[in-house]
Amino acid sequence: MEIYDKLKSIREKFEEINTKLTDPDVLSDQKKVISLSKERRELEEIVAAFSEYEKVLKEINGNKEIIETSSDKELVEFAEVELKDLSKKLEELEEKIKVLLIPKDPNDDKDVIVEIRAGTGGEEAGLFAADLYRMYSRYAEKRGWQKELIDISDTGLGGIKEVVFSLSGTNVFGDMKFESGVHRVQRVPETEASGRIHTSAASVVVLPEVEDVDVEIDPNDLRIDAYRSGGAGGQNVNKVETAIRITHLPTGLVVQCQDERSQLKNRQKAMKVLKARLYDMKMQEQMSEISAQRKLMVRKGDRSDKIRTYNFPQNRVTDHRIGLTLYNLDSIMEGDLDELIEKLKIADRAEKLNEASGGE
Repeated sequence: MEIYDKLKSIREKFEEINTKLTDPDVLSDQKKVISLSKERRELEEIVAAFSEYEKVLKEINGNKEIIETSSDKELVEFAEVELKDLSKKLEELEEKIKVLLIPKDPNDDKDVIVEIRAGTGGEEAGLFAADLYRMYSRYAEKRGWQKELIDISDTGLGGIKEVVFSLSGTNVFGDMKFESGVHRVQRVPETEASGRIHTSAASVVVLPEVEDVDVEIDPNDLRIDAYRSGGAGGQNVNKVETAIRITHLPTGLVVQCQDERSQLKNRQKAMKVLKARLYDMKMQEQMSEISAQRKLMVRKGDRSDKIRTYNFPQNRVTDHRIGLTLYNLDSIMEGDLDELIEKLKIADRAEKLNEASGGE
């Protein structure tokens, strides 16, 4: 049993980690403790499922033995009924274990940089972009994540042309990665006197934050300009050049940050965004190569895909990738995204499981 042997080796590794976490030499090294604790958390659910699997397997063998050897008719009948339930439970555990054994996305634990841009639809698109920013801010707050604004360009009428911000916490990219794509809204704009429903859109890009080792940037490839930051209505306008614009010459990528009053802090934030965008370009190239061989349902490489529609008159939200429709748009806009994101994660796991088993 190949899968059984694999699970046994995982449990042995789990027990080895537990032993190491009681070693005084290990406990004195905080980095090692953090690394081992993280590894332990990743294995914990698999080990628990395997223990349950072994328990059920033992009970199945016990019931089979009763059926084959016992002369007590009533006991045999009871064992046969229980065996059916146990066999079903074993199948469910096997499916659960298969999902748990799917290799985890190495980026899932990373913090993220989110970019929201108003698309087609004029002022209404800007207002929708502002709504999405508020929605993700509320979601982050509920998850206990920390949000940090990097750059924002507003319309002056309550809308947003573009906003860039970071989110940090536990499993941020793992929960936010399916939000990348075009979000479409259908509603009656406040400025519309006739009450006609308008359709507009905003794009969302979620980038994993990267370490220096993940992407190398040659300083000679950068042009860095300092300028005076500005704000709507004259707010947050600096008289000194604290805002930073960085141009990556080989790719033409331009990143700017004017949120902080310190030029150094703006430069650090802008570099963080540039690294994330360069890393994303590299990942997108890899995904394009993969998608040429097979199509991914949940997470396509094309950022221009329309992924979701928010219909306000019907209080309805539809995720087009998995054909999911929910009628709680009002609570979703308040940051209640857990059900939606969980359904996307389940679909993604099912797809990966299908791929791993050789499905089309």
